[in-house]
Amino acid sequence: MEALVERLEHAVVRLEAVSAKMEGSAEGVSNGDIVNGVNGGLPQSVEAFDLLLSGPVSDYVVTSQAIGEDVAVHANMVKDALQVQRTFLKMSSTHKEPAQSELADLLKPISDNIQEIQNFREKNRGSKMFNHLSAVSESIPALGWVAVCQKPGPYVKEMTDAATFYTNRVLKDYKDTDKRHVDWVRSYLSIWTELQTYIKQHHTTGLVWSKTGPIVPSSEGPCPPPPPPPPGPPPVFADESPKAEDSAALHSALFAQLNQGEAITKGLKHVSDSQKTHKNPGLRSQHAVPASSPSKSQSPSALATRAPVQSHPPLLQLEGKKWRVEHQNQAHDLVISETELRQVVYIFNCSNSTLQIKGKVNSIIVDNCKKLGLVFDNVVGIVEVINSRDIQLQVMGRVPTISINKTEGCHVYLSQEALDCEIISAKSSEMNILVPHGDDYKEFPVPEQFKTVWDGSKLVTEPTEIAG
Repeated sequence: MEALVERLEHAVVRLEAVSAKMEGSAEGVSNGDIVNGVNGGLPQSVEAFDLLLSGPVSDYVVTSQAIGEDVAVHANMVKDALQVQRTFLKMSSTHKEPAQSELADLLKPISDNIQEIQNFREKNRGSKMFNHLSAVSESIPALGWVAVCQKPGPYVKEMTDAATFYTNRVLKDYKDTDKRHVDWVRSYLSIWTELQTYIKQHHTTGLVWSKTGPIVPSSEGPCPPPPPPPPGPPPVFADESPKAEDSAALHSALFAQLNQGEAITKGLKHVSDSQKTHKNPGLRSQHAVPASSPSKSQSPSALATRAPVQSHPPLLQLEGKKWRVEHQNQAHDLVISETELRQVVYIFNCSNSTLQIKGKVNSIIVDNCKKLGLVFDNVVGIVEVINSRDIQLQVMGRVPTISINKTEGCHVYLSQEALDCEIISAKSSEMNILVPHGDDYKEFPVPEQFKTVWDGSKLVTEPTEIAG
């Protein structure tokens, strides 16, 4: 903690030194840079940010101190990060936008504080306040709004949405037992709500720099991207999948297709003609089912007039907020890497294929697929499997709900972080949940048969025990 404070002080001093250096390059700042300031003091945008610090941020620190322990330490780190951002905003209000190389250097203290806050969560995974730490860790990249060129408000909103998954868990655990945690959730979320209002009023289309301040070289390019969310956990599937049964070995082979090193992370993979069965007769012959000879009752003319089977070209593309992955066959290197929190992924009519989804998306739907391997990092909403057969799901990060409907054969590999996932099934069979067990997985079947009895006042349904 002392090292963090020392580094923070250094960052603040560094920003102030750069600001002073830039002020020295001109005689002063014109009155046009101070809009409605008090007695010619701080610019209005900085005064408004100070109200954010003295209001919601101060309340958040107080409620965090009431809880204490890791939550209080984390709150002090957040407060310090916001102070660093305040120094940056003060400088930007009185100086012209610098060159990109200089801008990236000036943004580094903010980025370092974001990383420090996220690392604190990772180092305290055993904390009983882990949901509190996760809410902060997932949303703190919102401070990167200063690097978003157009409409930074929605970016902050997306980061806030990422926090609500964990704050809802805090409310669920404490709303009836400890009001301090309810106050903590309210105060923390209010920071980002007020920040969105602040941005809308003062930086609607991006960070506003002075137009008449000290002269510095103009920007040489677009704004750098905002600090990224925390990286997902390292893959746990490779050559160490369950090996007790033949079906488990098949699962291992399916997911091993993804373990191809850096080549798999280069972006979206377009399916080549050699992988398309409708363009590759040799590929069709390898997997075609021998057709039975026409019956004597079928005339050649009747066979000729039969409607041809329609074939659709493989599709993997982004349309608005939806990723469409359709009609893929024998494609084991499909990757979606450029994801956003608001996006959904719709996978339709794919067979004998493997798809990896990196980053965090809103939801995933698997519809009418067969022998599909799906690996994903984080999902905010739900993963739904419907009308499918032989599906393998690998959760690398977190997912709150998995729904399985009208599906025959579905194996779900959960990560350590996803053990609290709710799995809802209906009209499905051969479902198994695999949970981490040392360096391996332990498999648990999902009940398919139920017993219902009348207890005198209502029906009581419970799964039947399967012997062996």
